Amino acid sequence: MSQYYAMQTIKELTHFAIATMLEPLEVPLCTASLLHGGGPTLWCEYGRVKILVTGAAGFLGSHLCDRLLAEGHEVTGIDNFLTGHARNLETALQDPAFSFVEHDVMAPFDGLHDQIYHLASPASPPLYQLDPIRTAKINFLGTLNALELARRTGARMLLASTSETYGDPEIHPQPETYNGNVNHTGPRACYDEGKRIAETLTFDFNRHHGVDVRVVRIFNTYGPRMNAEDGRVISSFISQALCGQDITVFGTGMQTRSFCYYDDLVDGLCRMMNTKETLGPVNLGNPEEITVLELARTIIDMTASLSGIASAALPQDDPKQRRPDITRARMLLGWEPTVPLRTGLARTIDHHVRLAGQNRQAAGHGA
Repeated sequence: MSQYYAMQTIKELTHFAIATMLEPLEVPLCTASLLHGGGPTLWCEYGRVKILVTGAAGFLGSHLCDRLLAEGHEVTGIDNFLTGHARNLETALQDPAFSFVEHDVMAPFDGLHDQIYHLASPASPPLYQLDPIRTAKINFLGTLNALELARRTGARMLLASTSETYGDPEIHPQPETYNGNVNHTGPRACYDEGKRIAETLTFDFNRHHGVDVRVVRIFNTYGPRMNAEDGRVISSFISQALCGQDITVFGTGMQTRSFCYYDDLVDGLCRMMNTKETLGPVNLGNPEEITVLELARTIIDMTASLSGIASAALPQDDPKQRRPDITRARMLLGWEPTVPLRTGLARTIDHHVRLAGQNRQAAGHGA
């Protein structure tokens, strides 16, 4: 039977523990529909599915674990805490159907799973540019190891790719058929090209080894559990606004982004994993655009902040426009975002306020 691992003991686990902790499924053949409107039914012949999530302690990975556990599945999470945080797993660790292994996906890993969600990778430009070589290795070796596990065990693997594969696009909105406009030698290339080779590996494993795969390209996503220091635009703007600091806007601020709330995105991941309609790639994101300057002003207004706007030089290869064409997701997955931007921002701001309060309280106790 799966066991509950307290936060202080999770680092004692090894990758071998994945296999030893999993019990044989004894659930009869049935179909189990997803939450949030009853999307596609599960592909396998079990009501309770054994699922591995890489990058489980990250922003999206931890929310995905919570969703899968709420649906009644048995979930194993792995992470090396390079960019993830143990606090993100507090909810999952309360569920006896969840187990955690601290492990670097650049090394092979084992286990018997029906599905593998491969999310492990730095995703913030400032963070992945700190060690670009490691970022590229994580995306190549991590994906290779996830695919090898899927090949050995017959699991279905979903690769969480990115809109960064489109680079600084010259077509708007970006359909999955667009090959992109990417500077493969620039400072962002470690991530952009890392995800491109990850997609190549994924489809080659399907063609040459028959591995059952799915690929999604994730556009800007936000919500609670975003790291306030990771340099992504919404978390940075909220942190600066709450501290009364001027909000740093790069360039003119007229570049556009489209932001998808995490709950919608996780729903898209689950629908993609469990569909038989396509292997992908499929764009997951919100097609509604907003300028970075308008976003900054919106956050200032919603936080009642006295912050001003400070301009800074636009980083090299920063996209001028980013907007997904989600026609495939609508047609094949029955998916589209439902959470309005202001609603999602309000929830995210509230999370940042509560987290700041907890940090102050902890600092006071430590004084």
